[in-house]
Amino acid sequence: MRVLLIYPEFPQSFWSFENTLKLINLKAQLPPLGMVTVAALLPQTWEFKLVDRNVREVTEAEWDWADVVIVSAMIVQKEDFARQIQCAKQRGKLVAVGGPYATALPEEAAAAGADFLVLDEGEITLPLLVTALERGDTRGTFRANGEKPAVTTTPVPRFDLLEMDAYAEMSVQFSRGCPFQCEFCDIIVLYGRKPRTKTPEQLLAELQCLYDLGWRKSVFVVDDNFIGNKRNVKLFLQALKPWLEAHNYPFSFGTEASVNLAEDQELMDLMVACNFGTVFLGIETPDTDSLERTRKFQNNRDPLRESVLTIARSGLRIMAGFIIGFDGEKRGAGQRIVEFVQDTAIPTAMLSMLQALPDTALWHRLQKEGRLLNGKGDIHQATLMNFAPTRSLAEVTREFIDAFWHLYEPESMLKRTYEHYLILGEARRKRYQKRSKSSEKTPINWVYVRALLILCWRQGIKRATRWQFWLYLGHILWRYPQVVSSYLSVCAQAEHFLEYRQIVRRDIEMQLEEVLQADEMVLVPVTSL
Repeated sequence: MRVLLIYPEFPQSFWSFENTLKLINLKAQLPPLGMVTVAALLPQTWEFKLVDRNVREVTEAEWDWADVVIVSAMIVQKEDFARQIQCAKQRGKLVAVGGPYATALPEEAAAAGADFLVLDEGEITLPLLVTALERGDTRGTFRANGEKPAVTTTPVPRFDLLEMDAYAEMSVQFSRGCPFQCEFCDIIVLYGRKPRTKTPEQLLAELQCLYDLGWRKSVFVVDDNFIGNKRNVKLFLQALKPWLEAHNYPFSFGTEASVNLAEDQELMDLMVACNFGTVFLGIETPDTDSLERTRKFQNNRDPLRESVLTIARSGLRIMAGFIIGFDGEKRGAGQRIVEFVQDTAIPTAMLSMLQALPDTALWHRLQKEGRLLNGKGDIHQATLMNFAPTRSLAEVTREFIDAFWHLYEPESMLKRTYEHYLILGEARRKRYQKRSKSSEKTPINWVYVRALLILCWRQGIKRATRWQFWLYLGHILWRYPQVVSSYLSVCAQAEHFLEYRQIVRRDIEMQLEEVLQADEMVLVPVTSL
C-alpha cells in the first residue's frame, strides 16, 4: 500500500513567522508531528511519502504514486484541507482524513469529499482503517467511542519522512490532555482531563532518533500543558538531564504550560537544567472576574504578575496567550492586557478575540442561549468572534485592534524584549550549570550571518528605533553575552509582527464593516437585547 500523507497549508497567522523565517531561509516553524506519528502507527510494510504544503506543493508524480491519500488538519487549516481532498478525488484517489478538525466537525470533512473519517485518537481508530482497506472497503467512519488510549505504546514518529532542513524547530509530544476545565478549551474535549504521558524511555528514544538524523537545534514539546502530570514530567526531566550531558546538549527546548508552573520551583529548575528556554503560558486576561467566569481557576490562585515574573526569574523566556471578549468583561479590557504585558515585559504576546470552538463547554452554552452567529470558529487572529458577546461586538473588536496594534509597535516590543532579557540574563547566569564544550570547531553559519546583517540594517539603521536597538544590544552583550543569540532571535520576530498587525487591522475592520451593514443586532450588548 502506497500512502501519500498531506499536511494542509496554514493561512498567515500570529505563529507563521514568514518574514522571520525568510531571514534564515526556512519554510515553516514546526513540522506536522501528527502526520509522522500516523505513519508510524500504520503497517511498516506500507510505503509512505509526506508533503507538508507549508513547505512545498504536491507533485503530479506523488499523486500518481499514491494508492491512498491521508489528510489531517487543525480548524485553522480547513480551507486547504478541503482543497487537498478535492485534488485527490479529482485524481481518483481514496482519501482518509483525521485530526482535530475532522474530529470536531466530521460533517464538514465528509462534505469536502473524504471517503474515510478516522476520528479521535489514531492509536484506536487507525487499525480500523487498516482493516477496512485490507478488505477492500471504499468508505467508513471510525470512532473511539469515548475510549482514550494509553500513549505508552505509541511508536517513535517517522521523522525520517520530513524535509528537516525546512523547519526552525522539531517537535515531540510527551502528554495528551489537561487537568483543568477552561470553558473555551477544546483540548479537554479532544483528549480529556486526565493527562496521559509517555514513559521517559519513549521520549528519549524519539530524541535519539532526531539526534541520529542530524538535528541539532530547538525541539518544541507540543503538549498543551506540559506540567499536567507534574510527577511524570519530573521523572522525564530527571532522565533527560544525563542524556543531554552525554550528548553535549544538542537541543534546546520549548513547551506550553499552565501558569501554576510558578508554584513549583523544583520543576522550573529541572526545566532550566534540561535546556528548556521558552514556555508558552495561557494567561488569557488579567481580569480575575473573567478568569472565574471562563473557569480558568488556576490563574486566580496567585497574583498573575508575580507568577509571570517568578517563571522568568527562573530562567524561562515567556510567550503568552491573551483573549478579549469574555462574558461580563468590562470596557477597557484590551488596554488592561496591553498594560499587563508591558508591566511584566512579555516580549511575545498572542492576542485573540474569543472564539467558541465546536463541542466545547462554551459552544454548548452559547448554543443554548442562541448566541452563536455562524457556527464556525478557527482560532485566527484575523477573524471576528463567532458569537454575540455581552458587550457590543463593535466595542470589543475596536479594543482588540487597538491592543494588537500597540503590542507590536516597534518601540514597545523592543523595550519589552530588552527588559525581559535583563531578567533572563541574570537568571541564566546564576542557574545554568557549566557544560562541557565540544572539541569540534563549529563552522560559521553564513545564513545566520546574513540574517544578522539584514536585522541590523532594518532595525539598527532604517527604523526610528535604531538608537534604542543599538543601546539595548550593547547592554545585553556587555552584561549577559550568553543570551545574545536568543535575544536577537526575538528581535527578529518583529519582522513578522510589523506586517502581520497591519493584516489583522485591515481584515478585522473589513469584517466589522460587513457586519455593520448586514446585522446591527450583534453590535449591541446581549444584556440589552
